[in-house]
Amino acid sequence: MKKLILLILCGLVSPLFAQNVIQKAEPSSWWVGMKDPAVQILVYGKDIATYMPSLSYKGVSLMKVNKTENPNYLFIDLKIAQATVPGEVVISFTKPGQKAEKFNFKLNAREKGSAQRKSYDNSDVIYLITPDRFANGNPANDNTPDTIEKTDRSNKDGRHGGDIRGVINHLDFIRDMGYTTIWNMPLMENNQKAVTYHGYAISDFYKTDPRYGTNEEFRELSVKAKEKGLKLIMDVVLNHCGIAHWWMKDLPSKDWINFEGKFSPTSHKRETHQDIHASKADAKNHVDGWFVPSMPDLNQRNPFMSKYLIQNTIWWIEYAGLAGLRIDTYPYSDKQFLTEWSRRMLEEYPSLNMVGEEWSLKPSIVSYWQKGKKNHDGYVSYLPGLMDFPLQNAVAEALNEDDKKYNQGLTKIYQTLAEDFLYAGPDNLVVFPDNHDMSRFFTQVKENPALFKMGLAYFLTTRGVPQLYYGTEIGMTNPKSDAHGEIRGDFPGGWEGDVRNAFTGQNLTGQEKEFMAFLKKLLNWRKTATSIHDGKLIQFAPQHGIYAYTRTNNKERHLIIFNKNESAKTVDPGSYTEVLAGAAGFKDVLTDETFPAKESITVPGSGFRILKVN
Repeated sequence: MKKLILLILCGLVSPLFAQNVIQKAEPSSWWVGMKDPAVQILVYGKDIATYMPSLSYKGVSLMKVNKTENPNYLFIDLKIAQATVPGEVVISFTKPGQKAEKFNFKLNAREKGSAQRKSYDNSDVIYLITPDRFANGNPANDNTPDTIEKTDRSNKDGRHGGDIRGVINHLDFIRDMGYTTIWNMPLMENNQKAVTYHGYAISDFYKTDPRYGTNEEFRELSVKAKEKGLKLIMDVVLNHCGIAHWWMKDLPSKDWINFEGKFSPTSHKRETHQDIHASKADAKNHVDGWFVPSMPDLNQRNPFMSKYLIQNTIWWIEYAGLAGLRIDTYPYSDKQFLTEWSRRMLEEYPSLNMVGEEWSLKPSIVSYWQKGKKNHDGYVSYLPGLMDFPLQNAVAEALNEDDKKYNQGLTKIYQTLAEDFLYAGPDNLVVFPDNHDMSRFFTQVKENPALFKMGLAYFLTTRGVPQLYYGTEIGMTNPKSDAHGEIRGDFPGGWEGDVRNAFTGQNLTGQEKEFMAFLKKLLNWRKTATSIHDGKLIQFAPQHGIYAYTRTNNKERHLIIFNKNESAKTVDPGSYTEVLAGAAGFKDVLTDETFPAKESITVPGSGFRILKVN
């Protein structure tokens, strides 16, 4: 009994199956009416492979029972007919001389319109949240008996107590600021000894970390967000798990984890996917290598692992009503698996938008992964979008550099956008000033308020889907270091007793209030600016510290002008007549200033104009 209790506390045995041979069954539920009628259930238990499964449920058939080298695993293939009635499928496991084991597999009815769900698009602005650092809505779950690391707000790398309830409690704030979509860093269980708040070392792919809440609360977040007009994106981790994942104690097979479960670091040579000269050794070391010893690298060439990960993503989309996915460390996974994974997502959800993280500053590398790209090696991807790291880097450098120097300053933005021909769909890239892995944008521009506003104005008016990081609205910084724990600081007001409160404005500085008012106005204006959503972008080469572009559709036109000079400059709108023909005048959408069509437009020093064309 003591051993059983220990196994439960360690997460190896689920309390649901504590008295039985069966200790894990994943997934434990599925849906009737999926495009692919097949589902594979991973069943774990002592010598479970010596038992024979069977079932009797109209519309559900047991297609195949798969065994591995480890007798403690079975992978059961079911086929679910389209007309099957939702309910509980009792799967029996029998063995001569032993008591029969039973597992109830729940079949759910899909929500109406699930397959054609509305996803995020160019009209949206994504709000990226580090849940542990945003708001503590339920202090009672800060420390739980089934998790190892306890809360310590004094430790920048420790858990601070933010949770799902904290996000739910502040949905009005998120909506009123003007954001339309929420992307939380992973909420799945990370039951490791230390540095677990980030969520990327998953120890159970089907369980919300109890320090964040429950699966039911995650679904509640999605439902309540939708009621307020907000969409929810999930952060998906395909490349690795945490060393504390329950299967690491008893692997299904020696090839379940790359390098047979032994740490071997990745080379990070992501270019090996595209390099026509790449050695097989370099390619293997990049894809199969581990990030760190605490994150075992998953072998997606194993067909059971591949199907497990595909089904897990689909399960969460259905369960939580997700409106999109962000995929972590995309090029570190097996590329053929990525093709099948992305194909299956769009097979089930044809309109689902997904964005992959390929942290390269070269559009030639990033574009390789986008759906529709004609690649030199014939590689086919079904991934709709990528994070636009090349543009992020170009903007940060452009704002800090001297525009008087050749090929520096605003010219870098112009040149980067000029490489959009490499992408199959540049308008579906996610653009961003910063994220959870890099210095805060206000820090990147050396805490220059004017440059900070210029950058935000750019990312919210250029092509693509904008993403902003929590705390940007008040200009959060990381002045001491670029350590992740500092970058991901606590949002003021998210904890009871906080002296400063960004949700209410209490004790914020004048500058913080100014930033918040500026961004709130800009974000809420953008909601109805259709040409910013889907309008064609025409850019004009920077000259003398002035850079301009237009966004035009069949409903409206906007002219956006940036001035990097310290002093105000006048701009002749006649320079842009090729796309502004017939303009009667211009109105600044933020200041309400107006300018006749035939008169010069004054652009403030280190400033910008977003002009609606009348």
